[in-house]
Amino acid sequence: MAEGIRLKKVGEKVDQYALIRASTRGIASNQKPFLTLMLSDKSGDIEAKLWGVTPEDEGIFQARTIVHIAGEVIDFKGRMQLKIAKIRPVNNLDQVNITDFVKAAPLDAEAMFETVQEYIFDMKNPNLQRLTRHILKKYQEAFKTSPAATKNHHEFMSGLAYHVISMLHLSKALVQLYPTLDADLLYSGVILHDLGKTRELTGPIDTAYTLEGNLIGHISIMSAEIEKAATELNIQGEEPLMLQHMILSHHGKGEWGSPKVPLIKEAEMLHYIDNIDARMNMLEQALETVDPGSFSERIFAMENRQFYKPSFSSSTSQE
Repeated sequence: MAEGIRLKKVGEKVDQYALIRASTRGIASNQKPFLTLMLSDKSGDIEAKLWGVTPEDEGIFQARTIVHIAGEVIDFKGRMQLKIAKIRPVNNLDQVNITDFVKAAPLDAEAMFETVQEYIFDMKNPNLQRLTRHILKKYQEAFKTSPAATKNHHEFMSGLAYHVISMLHLSKALVQLYPTLDADLLYSGVILHDLGKTRELTGPIDTAYTLEGNLIGHISIMSAEIEKAATELNIQGEEPLMLQHMILSHHGKGEWGSPKVPLIKEAEMLHYIDNIDARMNMLEQALETVDPGSFSERIFAMENRQFYKPSFSSSTSQE
């Protein structure tokens, strides 16, 4: 495949295949319809506008459609956008597959799952260990491939597993620094906190919210799963209640989607670990294609800020 669409700079030409991950109809100021397309390949996404579309165009350029596209990358109000010159749907002669255009986590899904299993194996609390293993096993195949969101952070194949692995490593460092934290409760909360997204979201291709996701959401889904697992495993102790609280409070505030605010220290740490990893992922994706000494495009989920990439580097990992 040609150089990734997300790796292009402003002013560069694009002439390649891409997947339409999302297609949204709008009406322009001249009252003519247009489509906002989210185009994707393994390097990431870029937005494009298709102006003056016909009803036929609307039927053709739908989500999950692979297209060949030509155009130029422009800067639109601090965000990169593709100005379309030509676009067409692919046919059998193009010999491309939808999986060729789906961004994936940088680590192998099976290896990440094994790492999660190791954290569970090391748990000393039998109730938390049994609950976590029981629920993860139920969703293990979806866990390996599911994204962690529809947009903003870890919105790629196996993004959920990658998010969990990163949070587990952060948790381990925190437990070493603050040994009064209950490691098993924190690890269990990390592993299960977003597992409901395997039911909230449709999967890594054309990710959208399911009906259950829209009406109930991943937090309520997983809280109910913990209660159900505790009944099935006949676990009577306080652990299921504490674990439910971890799930119900991990967004931190009611306005951020949490039914409860954190009221135990492990829940407070889970909220901040979750936020740290989500924000770091957004920053890394935004700055990946930015030249040193330049600003990123605006990151809407981070107060619409543009972040600067320093022109010096103190480590070999920031070349």
